[in-house]
Amino acid sequence: MDIVNTDLMLIAEISGNHLGSFQRAKELIALAKASGATHVKLQTYTPDTLTLNIATPDFRVTDGHSLWSGRTLYDLYTEAQTPWEWHRDLFEYAHEIGISIFSTPFDPTAVELLETLNTPLYKIASLETADLPLIQLVASTGKPIIISTGATTLEEIDEVVEVVAATGNKNLTLLLCTSAYPTPINGVNLSRLGLLQSRYGVPVGLSDHTIELEASLGAIALGATVIERHLTILRADGGADSAFSLEPHELKNLSISMAKMKSALGDSNWNVNPLESESRRFRRSLYITKDVVKGEALTFENVRSVRPGYGIEPKHLQKIVGKRFLQDIHAGTALQWSDFD
Repeated sequence: MDIVNTDLMLIAEISGNHLGSFQRAKELIALAKASGATHVKLQTYTPDTLTLNIATPDFRVTDGHSLWSGRTLYDLYTEAQTPWEWHRDLFEYAHEIGISIFSTPFDPTAVELLETLNTPLYKIASLETADLPLIQLVASTGKPIIISTGATTLEEIDEVVEVVAATGNKNLTLLLCTSAYPTPINGVNLSRLGLLQSRYGVPVGLSDHTIELEASLGAIALGATVIERHLTILRADGGADSAFSLEPHELKNLSISMAKMKSALGDSNWNVNPLESESRRFRRSLYITKDVVKGEALTFENVRSVRPGYGIEPKHLQKIVGKRFLQDIHAGTALQWSDFD
């Protein structure tokens, strides 16, 4: 079964919001389930697989960054990592409580670990779209693969899609993403979802780093099948990703609203909605407005367009004026074709 494309996915991203506590990580998984998420996601890396333990400017976040100003990458990733020794227990716990769990690998050893855990799918982070060998390795597993597109040009996405396609993996979903933390609502650019969908012919979604719900709901309205949100217990608890993470009650509200939005979309076949049957009954039609006798001419005075809709459609009035009634008819009778010659 193609997990990614069957229905709406709401992914709760734990990332570093466990704050280094295994018990908090388990609690976040439980809260993701209780809040209506369909999937929970980890990140699988160590600081040494992501960067070097060097403090030169190359390896520091730029001064003035809204969240991580001046921090070394090594320090940041050390804080946010999910220890590898937690993975098996977290996967087993998620299975026990009935929520699908998977992860974002950042190097081949992470893929190797996740394969031993029978991960059902993979996510590629936006800043890993340059690592085409990693993407090829992940796609070669044949499992569904979700790829974020933040800070990536269309030409680079072209390369990513080509690499996945070359492996024969047809289970690709692309996520619109803005790699800014948090993302202002006017920086989401939901209109790009249509471009991704038409250019690549694959399902699309949104990796949402805003702190509101509107962008996620708008994405659903525009055809997104996957929404990814970061989850924390309380933003006030702090942590590398807390500022752009939802709290459980917010994720629950999003889950409920997504289901409503999906329901509101309905289908695109244009038929009169059964819910409109009573309203349709009160469309206009032609009615006799005064008593008429056999042989009398049909005029604009004795026939009018009024509600309800049981008579001849009003569009025919002009061409039937002057016809003769075939019988006496009382006012208030819906005009029928059999009433005149």
